Amino acid sequence: MEIICGVDEAGRGPLAGDVYAAAVILDIHNPIDGLKDSKKLTAAQREKLFNKITQHARAYAIMKCSVAEIDSLNILQATLLAMQRAVNQLSIVPTLVLVDGNRAPQLAQASKTIVKGDTLIQEISAASILAKVARDQSMLELDKLHPEYGFAKHKGYGTSEHIRAIYEHGILAGVHRKSFAPVRHML
Repeated sequence: MEIICGVDEAGRGPLAGDVYAAAVILDIHNPIDGLKDSKKLTAAQREKLFNKITQHARAYAIMKCSVAEIDSLNILQATLLAMQRAVNQLSIVPTLVLVDGNRAPQLAQASKTIVKGDTLIQEISAASILAKVARDQSMLELDKLHPEYGFAKHKGYGTSEHIRAIYEHGILAGVHRKSFAPVRHML
């Protein structure tokens, strides 16, 4: 019997914070209604689905790559590494890994990339939701430590508010991605 795993990431574009990836194997006998691309859901809908996925999936894992790893490897390689870590962390070994996008990590299992997979494949939608909620939670924690940057609002993306905060308060070591052009130019 084929065991399908969906994989997606969250946080490739922001100027701050880790990049997250999730891998999910759903239970075909216990379907979860409402799965779709995390970007098409409200925060409240994502939270509700996060709980359903973590309770009802056959297996799931959420992993990340740090800002230091992003700056060392580059964002693409760090994203692929986070995906690889998530798949390798699963309690069940999948026979096929479906990855959102057009690049797949190096895996022992067969894998297939699917552009817009987070809108087409339930397992990838579930992974999209887990990765997004985990990353957003990390940004809320960061906001508690550094409220002057507004991480709760912009989630680390390069908004004018965030860039203004960096100019006012400086670059946070271990938080801001120094390899990203707007931050690199401020160094």
